[in-house]
Amino acid sequence: MSVFAPSPQLTVTVEDLDGQPDVHLHAGGQGFWQARMITALGTPVTLCCALGGETGHVLRHLLAGHDVDVRARDVTARNGAYVHDRRDGDRNSVVEQRPDPLTRHELDDLYELTVIAGMASGVAVLSGSVDESAEEVVPVAVYERLTTDLVRNGCRVIVDLAGQRLSAALAGTPAVVKVSHEELLEDGRADDDSVGALTKAARSIVDDGVELVVVSRAAEPTLAVYGDAGLLVSGPSLEPVDTRGGGDSMTAGIAAAFAQGKDIEDALRLGAAAGALNVTRHGLGSGSGDAVRALAERVEITSAG
Repeated sequence: MSVFAPSPQLTVTVEDLDGQPDVHLHAGGQGFWQARMITALGTPVTLCCALGGETGHVLRHLLAGHDVDVRARDVTARNGAYVHDRRDGDRNSVVEQRPDPLTRHELDDLYELTVIAGMASGVAVLSGSVDESAEEVVPVAVYERLTTDLVRNGCRVIVDLAGQRLSAALAGTPAVVKVSHEELLEDGRADDDSVGALTKAARSIVDDGVELVVVSRAAEPTLAVYGDAGLLVSGPSLEPVDTRGGGDSMTAGIAAAFAQGKDIEDALRLGAAAGALNVTRHGLGSGSGDAVRALAERVEITSAG
């Protein structure tokens, strides 16, 4: 499987260790967190990304510490960085450095290696950058081109996007769309957060040719719409440590399941279990495959009515 992660992020965390500051450096960003979880679930991953600046230099070493095949374009654009202080138990942002946009030639090379990796793997996940700005790192149009080119060449494309990025990717008709209910509301696709309104919004995307739409709903059961079916997926209830990244892990579980040839309901179970496990951990996109598979047996799927 391949994962498009245009610009991974360097995360610096300050924690407390016996009254003294304890500093941790990690690779981060949506695409990397997804790749790490997919790998934990037993599916090899090729991570397609750009690395540049001092942050990119550090990230190259950090990424090498994981069982992920990293195919990176060396660029002049700096990767982003996020420094936060967790010594009081909360996530307190100290500094957030936005990533730089790629140049035209850098973008061409990243696009090329992403298309080749996706065609070779047969399943590709397209993720965004950490910044919400639609033009950050790569232009929005890249998502339409990538989706279109990969789908035309027999690749099953899974997108975890919102806003203009999602609209662009939908023009290429991906197989699977993962989106949160907040994103559907912000994008004006849903009138409210009721199951009926969200189902209607998801159904409109399915009717345009998407095989499966998965709508995460924070602590509420996930909504899945495909064919004529509308399902509610309830993962096991676990005490959260950090709720960030649950949706990314859900996407990873679904993607890994499809790469392993599982059907839609099994994919939804694995995705819900991966998302549930993620919120019990400090590291986003982390957790063992054995634990996710054990939790998947406790996932309940019912009709959305």
